[in-house]
Formats: sequence, structure tokens, C-alpha cells
Amino acid sequence: MTKQFSVLSRRQFLRQAGASSLAIAAAPILSCRGADSPSASRGAAFQTIPLNDGWLFGPDDSALAPVTLPHCVARLSWQKWDPAQWQRVWKYRRDFPLPREALRRRVFVHFDAVMTAASPAINGHALPQHLGGYLPFDYEITEWAQERNTLAVDVDSRWLNVPPDGSPKGARDVDYLEPGGITRPVSLRLLPRCFISDLFAKPVSVLSADRRVELSLTVDSAGIAAKSARVQIDLAQGGRLFASESLDVDIRNPSQTQHKLTLAKLGDIKLWDVAAPNLYDVVATFFVDDQPIHDYRVRVGFREARFEVDGFHLNGRRLRLFGLNRHEIFPYVGAAMPARVHRRDAEILRHEFNCNIVRCSHYPQSEAFLDACDELGMMVWEEPPGWWYVGDPSWKELAVRDIHDMVLRDRNHPAIVIWGVRINEAPTDVELFRRTTGVAKALDDSRPASGSMTPGSRKNWRREWREDVFAFDDYHADPDGSVGIEPPTPGVPYMLAEAVGQCNYSKGKLRFDAYYRRAGDLWLQQQQALRHALAHSKAAAYKDCAGVIAWCGFDYASLFNGFNAVKCPGVADVFRIPKLGASFYQSQVDPKIRPVIQPNFYWDFGPNTPRGPGKSVAIFSNCQRLELFIDGKPTALPRRAAEEYPHLPYPPFLAGLDFDGAGHPELRIDGFVGDSRVISRSFSSNPADDQFVLRADDSRLIADGSDATRLFFARVDKFGSIRPVSDGTVSFQIEGPGTLVGDNPFDLGPAGGAAAVWIKTLSNQPGRIRVTARHSTLGVQSVEIDASPAD
Repeated sequence: MTKQFSVLSRRQFLRQAGASSLAIAAAPILSCRGADSPSASRGAAFQTIPLNDGWLFGPDDSALAPVTLPHCVARLSWQKWDPAQWQRVWKYRRDFPLPREALRRRVFVHFDAVMTAASPAINGHALPQHLGGYLPFDYEITEWAQERNTLAVDVDSRWLNVPPDGSPKGARDVDYLEPGGITRPVSLRLLPRCFISDLFAKPVSVLSADRRVELSLTVDSAGIAAKSARVQIDLAQGGRLFASESLDVDIRNPSQTQHKLTLAKLGDIKLWDVAAPNLYDVVATFFVDDQPIHDYRVRVGFREARFEVDGFHLNGRRLRLFGLNRHEIFPYVGAAMPARVHRRDAEILRHEFNCNIVRCSHYPQSEAFLDACDELGMMVWEEPPGWWYVGDPSWKELAVRDIHDMVLRDRNHPAIVIWGVRINEAPTDVELFRRTTGVAKALDDSRPASGSMTPGSRKNWRREWREDVFAFDDYHADPDGSVGIEPPTPGVPYMLAEAVGQCNYSKGKLRFDAYYRRAGDLWLQQQQALRHALAHSKAAAYKDCAGVIAWCGFDYASLFNGFNAVKCPGVADVFRIPKLGASFYQSQVDPKIRPVIQPNFYWDFGPNTPRGPGKSVAIFSNCQRLELFIDGKPTALPRRAAEEYPHLPYPPFLAGLDFDGAGHPELRIDGFVGDSRVISRSFSSNPADDQFVLRADDSRLIADGSDATRLFFARVDKFGSIRPVSDGTVSFQIEGPGTLVGDNPFDLGPAGGAAAVWIKTLSNQPGRIRVTARHSTLGVQSVEIDASPAD
């Protein structure tokens, strides 16, 4: 039986701990992870003070200007990036006060990520340099902390001998660009002399009556003479306590000690699943002489994820992996976006593209994104920084360290079902990958290890391969010039970590020059969705293939096979706006959840398509049948392409829409399940009725200077569908406490008629933000966003 209980609120905890004097100038408690983040009340904490605003930044100490984190060192557009814009050493400075009471605590400064190397100093005392741009790091600054403090950080954003960089060929030898800066939040952490520094809560045997949580916690003690010290650990959900245990600890001597504990007899725990992502809190409270002095909180989910020779199994049932790779590279700022924006990517992949898994390619990504995956029921493959290149011994040491830090940070996330332990697509380095696998297994033996393989790296795999899941990046054409999918490697768990991408299957010699640009070739845009559909269908024909994580979700900045330094394999563009290629993914959902009609064409009779979409075009839909109407009159029924795509739950429909469109006809598509019409969509070919739209993802932000939301704008037909080609410019005017992140004015032509900017709040300036956008020919639209006070 479970019982009701109440976890102490943060303020109640501080009062009982006798620490109410540590208000630290009314700084918000436990809000270091950014606005809207569910991590805000989890992790190592006594009091956490965000240090995201109040920074000065510049190329040298004589030219510093105010900035707010996350921050990119260069002012970028959405395309034509040049690494020379950021490859140098930059200066960041921030002053902060500490009340005298705080100086009795242990003081740490925490960086979520800095691109690429950070050399901090506190009050003139240099701290060790940290190398690597994708993982967090901490410094204890207790002995140098004062009532008034200066934190200085020199950020080296040059091409360094640090994964994934290091190749003598420079930035063109990595598939993704890496603008420098302090790209994730920074915080100050005030902790007692003894505290819990780490907690791993590992659910075990979750499908049996003996389900339990095996706990490993680390206590960091500066040495305290106390009568007693103990840690109490509770498993809870909401106000309901499921299990509780405690253990005594010795804190008399300065040390870091590890302790093991088990929570058993858990009762009616609900499983974490893609359809029901149930989450639980594990709260470890540290008591000294029966007074609570510190707590550490993690969130867990109970699920069994197994890769077997016959496929992937979640909670005892076979589940086909259906996913896309994701880069966290955004227009204008690189990776320097706040938690809300990262979370939005997860929502798009899960709810718009219906993915049940995402691969974080090719580096550990923002924990805000992982938090969202936990909550949305989207599984995750996570891997270390790297792309093809393996460097010298010092480079390899950093690669091993990255695996360690990645697993240590993220092993409590139930969404993560597999660790990538290889450098993406690199030739097999037996000794290096033996070490990386060993590090991952030592820290977390509950997940399998893998890494993407290419034809070259799999040649000697029986002798060299030591991972648990064979993951292959399959880019080859069948003899007919269509997407080819290899049979699974026999005798081992097998999956595809990449497919489709920019692979140009129609050419005799395999090339990667299929540029799926919204402003590009229309026929090629249509091929993208068909190729993704065929890759998933052909892979599903092999019952022993666990599934496909295709390449990829969003376009990203790259000098490697890019167009104007933008690589275009995404089914959505850099602005996260779906292309025609997304139509396949959008349709692969049960119609009871959401009926879908997504044409794989534009309804247009312009100079590029004078006779309309074509003689045989696809309409992706999860309906049982479709009916088409031209100007209200029925036309030939489309055919379900079940023979061409026999292993898809919802194959596309094929229709003939080739005719004279001089009269600007309208198209209506009705979708039926059984005898019921469940959806109807209409499309106009008359450009005279086109409209200009402006839409914000969020109507409410936090006025902390970091929070932001996307502002989508486009030329659309009168029913709201994006036009394939649009010229004209859009200019923006901002009123109220906000700022625009993006090009102003914006030329819509190169973006293909649709684009986005982001609206960012100002620090400690709540109020209403009004954005007015003026299209050069289509008029004016505006949106309003409320910026609420930070807690």
C-alpha cells in the first residue's frame, strides 16, 4: 500500500534547515535551468542563483557590451555562416554579490556548456581550463568567494584539438558548424559543508512483482563534527509516497563517499511508455543531527527497453523504432537558445512528426530537450561529440571523458534507451571504443551501447566490434535507383541509425547532393517524403530490424555538402517549418488520435508547374479513403499505394492532378474512416487571394532576459497553406520589453516563402510585447506576447 505525504516546499525546507537568512538578495531559489524547465526543482541544490543576466561581453576588455545567456559570440543570419565570424578568443565578465551569511556555505559556479574552451577566473584567481563545448562543468570557488565578486571567462572558439574538432582540414571536415559562446545557462550553487553531489536511481526488474530502485549516491563532506548524519530517500509522485529508506553516513572527515541503497516493495507503480510517460521523483534528503540540510532530486521512469535479435522491445512488447536525427543548431545563434526553444523541438518531433525515438546527433544536447523527451514519451539515443575524425592521444582522452560526463549527467532520464559510445561513422578504433564502452557500462549497466557504422567500419566487425546493438548508416541505391536498405546483420540486435539524408539515389554513382530546399527544385522536394517512406517500408520488411532513425529532422548549418552553408536533409527547414518531406511523418499516426491529410505537392499553377502538381503525385494520409474535388466537382479517386509501400501502417495515396489551371481552380480533399468524413482540407491556386500570416509559438514568456519563442511568418493561400515561391521582404517593429533575434528586414525569396525569427524577453522587465510585421506587398500583421515576472 502507498500512503499520502507532502514533499517539503523549497521555502519550507530552508526554514526547517535553519537557512532562511540565505535569501541572497531575494535571488530565486532553484531556477538555474531556465524558464519553463521541469528541471528547475531537481539536481544538486541547496540554493541556486541564475547567473544568466548582467554579463559584459566583447572581443577584448576595452570593448565590452551587456549580454544575456545563452549567448553566441557572433551576429549571424540564417545562412552563409563563416567560421571566421567566431573563431577567436572572447571575453565575458560578470559581477555578483554574496551576503556575509552565504560565505559560510560552499560555493560552486556551474556552466551548462561553453563552446569550445573556457578559462574562468574568480576575483583574479585563475581556474583550470575546461575543453569541450557540449557538457557541463563545475568549479568550487569557496576559498575565493567574497561579498563582492567578479567572474571572468575567456571563451576560446577557435578550431581546437577537442572532439568533434581537431582535424587539420578545419571546420569543413565536420558536418555541422559550431558558433562559439556561453551557449547554455550559468548558475551559482550554494551548498552546506556536507551535501549529496550525485544520485543515480536505477529501476530494476520493472515487469516483475520484485520491481525496485537501486540507488547509488555520492556524499561530499568537508568534515563536520556531528552526533549523527543520515540520508533519507523517498520515491514519490505528486503527494503520494511509494517507498522510503534511509542510511547512516560518516561525515567527520573530508571525503567523497559512495553509498548503495535499494527501494523495494513499490506497490502499483505505472510504467513509463511512449503512450504513457509516467514519471516519479526520487528525493534524497541529507539530515545532520536530525535537521535537513540539503536535498537532491532526480526524476525516473520505470520501463524495460531491450534490443534483441528479433527487434526492439519496450515493456515486453515489440515496438518498431520510428525516428529522426536532431541537431540543436538554430538560425542566428547556433546552439544558444533557451530551454523553451529546445523543448519545442521535442514537441515537433513527437507530436507533429510522430517520432517515438530521436537520435541526438552528434553530441550531448541540452538537458531541457531531454527533459521534454521524458515527459512526451519520446525515446532517445545519445552520443558523444564526434564526426568521422579520431585524433591523437590527448583528443582520445577527451573523448573518453565526454562519455563519462554524458552518462553521469543523463543516466536518470528514462527516455534514453541506448548510449552511443563510438565516434559517429569513424573507422573502428578498437582500444578507444573498448574504453568508451567500459566507461559507459561502469556508470550505467542498464542500457546497451552502440554507435553508427558505415560500410568501411563494418568490414572487420566480427573481430573488432564490442557493442550491444549493431547500428548502421545505410545510404545506398537499389538497381532501379530507389532507396536501398541492407538486410540486418545476422545474429545481433540491429537497427538503422541513419538513412535518406541528402543521398541522391537517382544518380548512378552515389552522391549526397540532393538539396531539399523549399526554394529549390519542386520534383526533388517531392522525392524527399517518398524516399523516407520507402526507407521505413523496406526496413520494416526485415522483422529482425529494430527500426529506422532517419536523417534528419531539421536543416542545419554546415560547410559539408551545404547550400549557402545550410545543409538541407531535414524534413523541416532551419526554422523548424515542415517541408513537403515531412508529409510522410505527419501521416503516420492513428486517425483516432489525429486524422491527417498532407499533400506531397503545392497546389499551384505558376511558371514552375503550369499544369499543376503532376500526373502521379502522393497524398499522405492516415484515412481509409480519400475523395478529391476540383471547384466542388468530384474527380478520379486516388489509389492507395499499398503495393509500393507494403510495410507502412499508412501508405500514401497516388492521384493524377495534371490539367490546365488557367481558371485558378480550388482543390478539396475529404478523408474518411469507415463511412465518416473525419477531415477535409482545401487549397487555392489563385495568388490574388494570398495572405500574409504571423504566428507565435507561445503567448506568454518569462521576463528573465533569456526566454524566447519562435515567430513564424509566411505567404499562404486563403486556406493557410504555404506558397512554394514568394518574393518580398518582411520588416519588424517591436514595442514593449522584448527584442528580436533574427534578420530585420527578412528577404522571403531565399527561404521559399516561409521563415521565422525569435522574440526574446528583457531581464526583469515584465509587460506586453507587441510585434508588428509588414510584408512589402501583402500588408501588416501583429502578435502580442505577455512577459511575466520571473519567480
